[in-house]
Amino acid sequence: MSFPLLTATAALPAIGAIATAAVPAARRTAAKWLALLFSLGTLGLAVAVLVRFDPGGERYQLTESHAWIEDFGVRYELGVDGIGVALLALTALLVPFVILAGWHDADPLETASKRWRPTQGFFALILMVEAMVILSFEATDVFLFYILFEAMLIPMYFLIGGFGDRAHAGDDTKAAAQRSYAAVKFLLYNLAGGLIMLAAVVGLYVVAGNFSLPDIAAARASGELDMATQTERLLFLGFFFAFAVKAPLWPLHTWLPNAMGESTAPVAVLITAVVDKVGTFAMLRFCLGLFPEASRWATPAIIVLALVSIVYGALLAVGQRDIKRLIAYASISHFGFIILGIFAMTSQGQSGATLYMVNHGISTAALMLVAGFLITRRGSRLIADYGGVQKVAPVLAGTFLVGGLATLSLPGLAPFVSEFLVLVGTFARYPAAGIVATTGIVLAALYTLVLYQRTMTGPVKEEVRSMPDLRPRELAVITPLIALLLFLGVYPKPLTDIVNPAVRHTMSDVQQKDPRPDVEAAK
Repeated sequence: MSFPLLTATAALPAIGAIATAAVPAARRTAAKWLALLFSLGTLGLAVAVLVRFDPGGERYQLTESHAWIEDFGVRYELGVDGIGVALLALTALLVPFVILAGWHDADPLETASKRWRPTQGFFALILMVEAMVILSFEATDVFLFYILFEAMLIPMYFLIGGFGDRAHAGDDTKAAAQRSYAAVKFLLYNLAGGLIMLAAVVGLYVVAGNFSLPDIAAARASGELDMATQTERLLFLGFFFAFAVKAPLWPLHTWLPNAMGESTAPVAVLITAVVDKVGTFAMLRFCLGLFPEASRWATPAIIVLALVSIVYGALLAVGQRDIKRLIAYASISHFGFIILGIFAMTSQGQSGATLYMVNHGISTAALMLVAGFLITRRGSRLIADYGGVQKVAPVLAGTFLVGGLATLSLPGLAPFVSEFLVLVGTFARYPAAGIVATTGIVLAALYTLVLYQRTMTGPVKEEVRSMPDLRPRELAVITPLIALLLFLGVYPKPLTDIVNPAVRHTMSDVQQKDPRPDVEAAK
């Protein structure tokens, strides 16, 4: 039997979570280093997956299949395509930076209530989220994916509700209430989506007789499995609703600003750059793969919702006074672009959507983590409490600017390639939708540049006059992320070579071809 590389990639952070949690309470620093080492080991295994993956080979590679619950046809079945490999690598890449950035976020707080924060638990929960997210990108058994889809809510709930900004340390009661509200809202929204998905998973088993995604897809292609149109559409809606909550898509998005606003910056990165990608990934793998006719049927409505997300999220970002909530609403707008690219049903759109998932993860991590460093220094999330930071902390301001420019998809930075492909793919089939989506670009420039102007330029406020610049640990977090944004911005080919073959398979699933250019109209 060959080495189970996919299982190992998910098992290592899970083992790391257990080992980190078991470290004695007095040895907090040892727990941090142990968590970091396990995350770096996971990154090494993710690199091994990338090396062994052949973009021109079989659709699902490095496959593993073992009996699990035989009476119900449930198997422990794994396999990755180009889209899954890209997101697996993104997750493994970001978690070490999340751990480094949150190095002191779970240290004990000396406050009026003498609240003790379990440092070991904080880092163990991060590793457990990593394990579940990676395994969800690998799962090709629908039931196994559902279990992971729901289980990752538990550690995320404790990360949101148990650990908050040190900026709120002076008001424990109010801060705890806000965190509790955000955590419960996150949990209830996602549990509601998961319960509806569970009904659809059961319905899929009744219709197909098993949970294996490759087997169901093959049966559908050969004509052995013929779903009734109404049945397929109902099952599609059950899956899509859960994924739209996780993504998040308007109007199911309202949990995200609360969750990101009340979390520490590293946990906010974990939410939007890692966990939320499971929703958009699942739209490609499960919605389009299992329900092609229903996907085509629902496309017009989903495109409208995606456009609303793009414009609505950007408009609310413009009006925000809270730095982290601004980034949260910007992410809602970006997820609208991702979903628009997926359901444009063109190869350019879906390639752009997949690239957007990766590049949004990197750019949002860079911006949010620098924002976290800034907030920790000043003790406030309010934009109005800053001013003139670039004069006292030029490196911090410079990295904040690069992260912001990446967020608005400046040419030369990685998100530009993604957004350009999404818009090209959308214009090819839905020109009106493409025109509306471009307003998101204009609004992104507005909220990003206004944020930078109000926080970094102008007279130096007294409260930021003694603000220190980025420290070596913080530079070690931000520098590689900025380097990646630059590299993928000018040379995205390594990523597109992995993604494009998987996109062609997805286009084949939904029986769609790219529309031919209208040469006469162009004249």
